[in-house]
Amino acid sequence: MTINVRFFASLRERLGYADAELEMQTNLTANDVWNLSTQGHDMPANTLVAVNQEYVSLNEAIRDGDEVAFFPPVTGG
Repeated sequence: MTINVRFFASLRERLGYADAELEMQTNLTANDVWNLSTQGHDMPANTLVAVNQEYVSLNEAIRDGDEVAFFPPVTGG
């Protein structure tokens, strides 16, 4: 199972990389992908996650070939 992972904006800066690729043999959730691809960094509150360009919950099942993207919380005013 190959999963492509992308990090945007401040998440990319915080982690020091924009992309990761995971090779796994087990079923994963989006939350598992975060933990594995960030080596256990804490996820900021209100982080958005998208699978194949559609927003999902952290409990979303991830399948072979999926792209999982993480976005920092949006602020402004």
